Amino acid sequence: MTPKTDDGATLWAERTGTGDPVVLCHGGPGLWDTLEDVAALLADRTAVYRWDQRGCGRSERRGPYSVAGSVADLDAVRRHFGLESVTLLGHSWGARLALHYALAHPERVTRLVYVSGTGIGPDSAWHPEFASNLRSAIGEDLPRWEGLRSRERLTEAEEREMCVLQWAADFPGPDRERARALAERMATPWFGVNSECRTEIVAETRTMSEHQLHVACGGLRVPVVIVDGAQDLRPRGAVDSLEQALPDVGRVTLAGAGHMPWAEDPAGFVSAVAPQRGRRGRGREERPGGACGRG
Repeated sequence: MTPKTDDGATLWAERTGTGDPVVLCHGGPGLWDTLEDVAALLADRTAVYRWDQRGCGRSERRGPYSVAGSVADLDAVRRHFGLESVTLLGHSWGARLALHYALAHPERVTRLVYVSGTGIGPDSAWHPEFASNLRSAIGEDLPRWEGLRSRERLTEAEEREMCVLQWAADFPGPDRERARALAERMATPWFGVNSECRTEIVAETRTMSEHQLHVACGGLRVPVVIVDGAQDLRPRGAVDSLEQALPDVGRVTLAGAGHMPWAEDPAGFVSAVAPQRGRRGRGREERPGGACGRG
């Protein structure tokens, strides 16, 4: 499937499963869809739509890159498949993108699932702790990772190696071989990081007013569930102000899970993201970790 954006750029998209539509928004910015396992977990009960954001992965490498542009591109995917309204499931940066889409087009969103996001506050509130956690989690590979990061130019193989070392740290637990295997899966096939996309969108989000976002979220009449992995390297307190701003929100924290919580607790993740009939409004829930994800 090849949706077209408003300015004619070609996007990669794929549908699996049948049922009510769920559109997945991958992390980054500058990366590609790595949510194949999420799609597989949900495809027996929903129609799942995956896509690569503009300039990333299998989509046309073409700017400009902006939050508003990303929202418009997401709407182009919705229109391409003829979907009147959808559930949005966003992961990491994709959670922020899904939130911005819901704020812009609340009538087109039946539900928002906000997975492993970092809230609406400034990066300075959480990034230093994340950077410290990341270095600790990389462990014995830290000198190699820092050496690669310090280089002005990297080969494609070196860029991939650097990302695999970093992504492996996002899978908690003592089994580092499993973590490395999961990171290798995320990096296969390798499409390369779009650093221009990442730089421009991150710079834009850092100029956004937390107060204005808080006010906008306060008026959002879309049910939201926030899903956290308790072992995410990014401090989960960063999401508290978003949770407090939303009028119709629930929050589930999966113990033992990390930044990709479906990997450590697939059953708990599916239970968390599935619509909860008869349950609306605020609420927090701690769920113990379950079966390990596939390696």
